[in-house]
Amino acid sequence: MTRALDGITVLDLSRYVAGPYCAQMLGDFGADVIKVEKPGTGDNMRGPGAATGDDKLYMLMYNRNKRSIALNLRHDRGREILAQMIPKADVLVENFRPGTMEAMGFGWEQISALNPRMVMARISGFGQDGPWAKRPAFDAIAQAEGGLMHLTGSDTGEATMFGSIVIDYSTGTNAALGVMAALHARERTGRGQVVDVPLLDTAMSFLMTAVAEYQRDGTVMGRMGNRDRYSAPTNSYRTRDGERLHLMAAGEKHFAAFVEIMGETEILDDPRFATPADRLENADLVDETVAGWMLRHDLDWLMERLVAAEIPCARLADVADVVNNPQVKHRGQIIDVNHPTHGTVSMQGNPIRLMDTPVETYRDVPTLGQQTEEILTEFLDMDAEAIATLREDGVV
Repeated sequence: MTRALDGITVLDLSRYVAGPYCAQMLGDFGADVIKVEKPGTGDNMRGPGAATGDDKLYMLMYNRNKRSIALNLRHDRGREILAQMIPKADVLVENFRPGTMEAMGFGWEQISALNPRMVMARISGFGQDGPWAKRPAFDAIAQAEGGLMHLTGSDTGEATMFGSIVIDYSTGTNAALGVMAALHARERTGRGQVVDVPLLDTAMSFLMTAVAEYQRDGTVMGRMGNRDRYSAPTNSYRTRDGERLHLMAAGEKHFAAFVEIMGETEILDDPRFATPADRLENADLVDETVAGWMLRHDLDWLMERLVAAEIPCARLADVADVVNNPQVKHRGQIIDVNHPTHGTVSMQGNPIRLMDTPVETYRDVPTLGQQTEEILTEFLDMDAEAIATLREDGVV
């Protein structure tokens, strides 16, 4: 069975998270991803995180289904080799600071001249142009500057960042989506194009109605903790046994079923609880009332009855709970990925399933430059002697 992106070759010049995650997604769908790394040190993410063989866990999260070539792009010969590889590829992914690729001689004009069908994914903090284009940025910077951090945290506390690098992941996903759209457009036009995806723009895409509200009347959306902005009761509540349960029972059907479980159906006669709009208007009272009900019961007792009544709810799971979740196991969402010097590492897999074309791990995470000879021979028909000379000259 062929994979969705069989026949597509990707040159992955990126490092850290967003770019490598984009390229990994393309690799998961079957593209041949060539990870181009700096000799000696490689991707910056071969350093941080818990030790795992010769690399680190961070590196393993974003680089399965790739082959690695060590290539010194500061060396004239290294840039010549990249220029020879570009015409044989379909996609180039980079996340250098804007202007870096141009300084190396690989801006869009140069790349499109070498290969008019090339799709170039350009991931950056703030975009390829504009007054902030050359500012450095990471995930948390985008969360802060994009307004997302301001929305996150308790309504009585300080703003806080997400517990994960959600903007890096989402930017990588957006870039992969843009690449696939550009590849589809190329089928009609015969031409490639630039896919420009900044962290800032991705962060802003999570702002829900905040921009519209501000533009309408100057309202600045604030933090609400775990309470929903648009309905009640929707919040996290403490149970009698000290656990926490997240409940979403704001609709007519769900709220009526919930109060029946609690044995408090008379509350539906209270005009402050009568309709979803009434409950939202009196959200503080609703939360206080529901919190009191929850504290009378243990988590398992509540979950059994809420699930049976088809009321959306969840225990606040930690990572151990997630790994052992029967639905996660059923979906096969924890996958095993091999590392050449460490063995098998278990991690979360690609969340997307395609019915007819597999999304799977078919290549191990490579060590730095593991396939250098293989790639040079395949792309440029180099022999062992030529490759040995490149090594002696510090090119690979």
